[in-house]
Amino acid sequence: MTAKSARALRTTREKDAAAAAAKEIDARKLTTRNLNASIKQLISKGKTNIRILNPDARHNLAVGVVHNCTITFLGSVGYYCSSYCDGVDVKIEGNAGWGLGDNLMSGRIAVHGDSGASTGASMRGGTIVVNGNAGARLGISMKGGELIVTGNSGFLTGFMMQKGRVIVLGNVGDAGGDSMYEGVVYFGGAVDSLGADAVVDTVSSEEYRDVSASLEKNGIANSLIPKTLRKIVSSKKLYHYDSLEPLERDRLVI
Repeated sequence: MTAKSARALRTTREKDAAAAAAKEIDARKLTTRNLNASIKQLISKGKTNIRILNPDARHNLAVGVVHNCTITFLGSVGYYCSSYCDGVDVKIEGNAGWGLGDNLMSGRIAVHGDSGASTGASMRGGTIVVNGNAGARLGISMKGGELIVTGNSGFLTGFMMQKGRVIVLGNVGDAGGDSMYEGVVYFGGAVDSLGADAVVDTVSSEEYRDVSASLEKNGIANSLIPKTLRKIVSSKKLYHYDSLEPLERDRLVI
């Protein structure tokens, strides 16, 4: 057996052992409130590896979890899954609806499918990986962390972004980077149109290596990483305004 085969076998055994040790919850047998309470109760008892059966694309699952734990959803989830979380390691074996990882503070969320609108809205840290396409307003008002999309993203990607980075390996929809202040949106395909105050810039070789390293760290196959990347950044012309609003002008005392 080669060293590579031995590592692969060891990894498989470790995953099987972890799955066997995990506590399972059947979502169909509980209301959403009771399901979330059960997750937190298990964590409080030191059971930090949890598998959710039959999530059935229900909304507001695993909301407000603020302890280090691993939660695996065996199916698709609905709106606002794993929002307001800190220190979680969430795996979704399906698609996710709107607002996935809203206000994530730290940890990692990985979707093995597509995600809806406003993925990673207002997130402040951690990493969200979408192994598919993402909907509109990806990373809206993002304040830190990293968002990775292996497919395409919708309109208003990086809208009002303030910090962090978004990496889209495919295409970006209309109004990319609209009204962003800081942060960066890397992309490997094309941009349908740019939003207000957004410009496209080149990516240095050092940046490319850094982004590629992060993608590989997050399990993105080398074959999926584009040979070249570009980035959307703010031109910072919206930082200051040269004219006053009508009401402000009327009240101005000289």
